[in-house]
Amino acid sequence: MDSRASTVAELITARWGDDRPGLRWEDRTLTHHEVAAGAASRAALLTDLLPPAAEPHLGVLLDNTPEFPLWLAAAALAGAAVAGINPTRRGAELARDVLHTECRVLVTERAHLPLLEGLDLPGVRVLVTDTTEYDELLTPYADARPDPVRAGPRDRFLLYFTSGSTGVPKAALCSQGRLAAAGRSLADQFSLSADDVHYVCMPMFHGNAVIADWAPALVTGATVALRRRFSASGFLPDVRRYGATYFTYVGRAIQYVLATGPRSDDRDHTLRLGFGTEAGAVDAAAFERRFGVRLVEGYGSSEGGAAVQWSPGTPPGAVGRAAPGLVVLDGETGEECPAAVFDGAGRLLNGDEAIGELVNRGPSPFEGYWRNPRAEAERRRDRMYWTGDLFYRDTDGYLYFAGRTDDRLRVDGENLAAAMIENILARYEGAEAVCVYAVPDPVTGDQVMATIAGSFDPETFTGFLAAQPDLGTKMAPRFVRVVERMPVTATSKIRRAELRREGLCCPDPVWWRRPGECTYRRLTDAGPGNAEGPLAPTRGPSSVRRQGLEPRTR
Repeated sequence: MDSRASTVAELITARWGDDRPGLRWEDRTLTHHEVAAGAASRAALLTDLLPPAAEPHLGVLLDNTPEFPLWLAAAALAGAAVAGINPTRRGAELARDVLHTECRVLVTERAHLPLLEGLDLPGVRVLVTDTTEYDELLTPYADARPDPVRAGPRDRFLLYFTSGSTGVPKAALCSQGRLAAAGRSLADQFSLSADDVHYVCMPMFHGNAVIADWAPALVTGATVALRRRFSASGFLPDVRRYGATYFTYVGRAIQYVLATGPRSDDRDHTLRLGFGTEAGAVDAAAFERRFGVRLVEGYGSSEGGAAVQWSPGTPPGAVGRAAPGLVVLDGETGEECPAAVFDGAGRLLNGDEAIGELVNRGPSPFEGYWRNPRAEAERRRDRMYWTGDLFYRDTDGYLYFAGRTDDRLRVDGENLAAAMIENILARYEGAEAVCVYAVPDPVTGDQVMATIAGSFDPETFTGFLAAQPDLGTKMAPRFVRVVERMPVTATSKIRRAELRREGLCCPDPVWWRRPGECTYRRLTDAGPGNAEGPLAPTRGPSSVRRQGLEPRTR
């Protein structure tokens, strides 16, 4: 492991002369030396292409091909920054991402050229990697050697967009020094070494793949194996093909792998560890039972302002112990929330008081957003870093993720956490994926709605809910939307804002239950405004009763 390098450029340069396998993709293998040489030639080309007075920013609109890490490495050597461009964005949104980050060079491939048709990208030079013209551009720089002197630890290196599942993506900043430090930290935490093979199946335009998978491989000198795009059916064959030992995941990737049919040879592989977020305790346990691979659920804000590390002894469902400076605060009062109180079945009894926003009072590595002072000020308030994520802590200081701040539900005056309910509903046998969110109550507050991907039987589901010892009395969904496939972002995160916005006005079957009843019935085709619907506009208690909802006792 290279513990001396303080920049990504130094880590790239250290691989010069290393003939071990460095990068594998499909049937192609590059040595570490070839990766360093390829990065050096591209860095020299980039230096000549960037206008002298322009921000040294490079956009990369690629699938996970070798060109992506080569251009990351090239930017590091050139002292430039990379903006990963999401290929699921379209039209004006895609153009906005390129222009907002002031990219003067955009690297893409022929498969993505249709995305650029008709876009106005003034001053942007487009390089298409899988063309003869591209090869000819690189030829004069073939003898370039990597040199780290142009980059320092504080130099901007990544402008990586938030997932965009809850609004307009913001470009978070990451310096060369922070990325190198993150790689060292993860390598130490998981005892990663040069003998490991890192399987990068998450898209490299997202911070997860670069920070949690590519960076520690740079630090240790491990092999990186790429998958063009994530494939659940291709996951295990890839692991065997490359001899992968470590991988990262986000969103619902683990659920998709588990949805593939089990085989007798599911444990015939080299994989030993997966690290990521949002798999949930149920799926993590199922993954380990089936494949014999431990998943470590970690927490780190995309912007780097706060992180929680798992450690041995962490209770089931917890993310890890709160590090010094990390506190759970009431967003309205700014006071620290009391510790969570559980009953014997594991129910959270004081969610209304215990659930709050995770805040870092200590030193924060958050480096800001590109050209977005308003969003930056929202994160930095009162000299603290506010994550925008809900947590609660137990009496031993362990933290439990409860969702985003806009995922909070308030039912009958009690705060509920979407993530807690999702973890319980994920046990339902027919559920391949679950998302829980709030829909407005006609009187005040919220009602719980769940979208379930997979199969749904109202009687079976009712029995399932009754059998869950940790399902609080107000957690059971009033509405259940059933979909064939969950709508997700390119990083497999559920489009929660889209589901919340559609509510009951959706094309999919919706089931609901009346107050005081346990059974679910199909919402009538006439929609929520008819005489049988649950959410018609109300003028008072009598109207509420007609819609099947009793007014609350105040």
